[in-house]
Amino acid sequence: MIEKLFKLKAHNTTIKTEIVAGISTFLTMSYVILINPSILSLTGMDHGAVFVATCLAAAFASAFMGLFANYPIALAPGMGLAVYFTYSVVLGSGYSWQVALGAVFISGLIFFALSLLPIRKYIIDCIPKSLKVAMVAGIGLFLGIIGFKSAGIITGNTATLVTLGNIHQSSTLLAILGFFLIVGLEALGIIGAIIISILGITVISILMGLTKLQGVFSLPPSLMPTFLQMDIKGAFSLGLFTIVFAFLFVDLFDNTGTLIGIATRAGLMNKQGKLMRVNRVLIADSTAVIIGAILGTSTTTSYLESAVGVKAGGRTGLTAVVVALLFLLALFFSPLASTIPIYATAPALIYIACLMARAFTEFEWEDLTEYVPGVITALAMPLTFSIAEGISFGFISYTAIKLISGRFRDLNIATVVLTLCFVAKAIFLNH
Repeated sequence: MIEKLFKLKAHNTTIKTEIVAGISTFLTMSYVILINPSILSLTGMDHGAVFVATCLAAAFASAFMGLFANYPIALAPGMGLAVYFTYSVVLGSGYSWQVALGAVFISGLIFFALSLLPIRKYIIDCIPKSLKVAMVAGIGLFLGIIGFKSAGIITGNTATLVTLGNIHQSSTLLAILGFFLIVGLEALGIIGAIIISILGITVISILMGLTKLQGVFSLPPSLMPTFLQMDIKGAFSLGLFTIVFAFLFVDLFDNTGTLIGIATRAGLMNKQGKLMRVNRVLIADSTAVIIGAILGTSTTTSYLESAVGVKAGGRTGLTAVVVALLFLLALFFSPLASTIPIYATAPALIYIACLMARAFTEFEWEDLTEYVPGVITALAMPLTFSIAEGISFGFISYTAIKLISGRFRDLNIATVVLTLCFVAKAIFLNH
């Protein structure tokens, strides 16, 4: 049955190899079950329910990707969009978390429609490369500033906006130690460096009396506080246009980049350089967003950490199914998740920010009209505390600079239309 489902022989792999690959991928990305609830609970969402929603969304999405598309790609709620959901949409713009979930749900429906139609590739091709790259780099900077804030390394200041925090605090010193631990273990090639650091800092925190152990194992908490709680009607308000757009496009580009990268490494590209079974992959991706919103978590997306499983030999959907089963097993570790202090997870955000900042190397640094809008996009995201505003700044500056410099041919209809939408939004909907 396994051979029939996943065609292991055709992909030159074995059950044992796929299981090892799945375990490797899970250990690398399992930090999400600790970080996602701690971030989303800041909006007022029930921590236990978000924990369950995170595990179930990751389990469903990974299993669906494995069984339906036969790809060794695992999915879970994305950290960048979780931060955007919490700090920009809810805490920043004042929307309820129910409305924010509604926006995620709507973006998932649009994503699903785009996956069924051939226009997804057109949209991705029409967006300037500099802005695509800038989104990745900008989200990295956004995660970085949240990580620094959560660690206590920086704090607010009326005169300078931000300033150095109290780095003599035990919690801040532990966060710094956690970051060094992650990077050191990653440099040594140790799988699961992030989860090792989070658990290690938590243990030290407990021994120092800074954190109280809530337990390790228990039956899963109730999902009901977040299940089917999205406010779809509220998310249809005009003011949420940019927010829905941000959820959609960040997920669109993030997924596309991840899929191409993993598929290339796993040998899942055909001779024409296109993704095999691409329609099934896109349907699995978009369905994951919808189910995640229904369960009660921010946008579920493909994880680049799947590359670790591919490196370990994972070539089929069995790898993703193994990851799904491990996420289901993680449901029984909710007391441990509620024990984790925020300064233990902050180093992970800073480390992920460092990884995403590598996108800056992909800017066309010889072309002023390309890299300037890109840098503006990346800077605006953390400084406005909004991915959506960063994207808006990017499109407007890109179009304006190209027009003024006479580079009309660099613009296409889609970019101009989106720019006009952002300008209209800035004039009529921003307060």
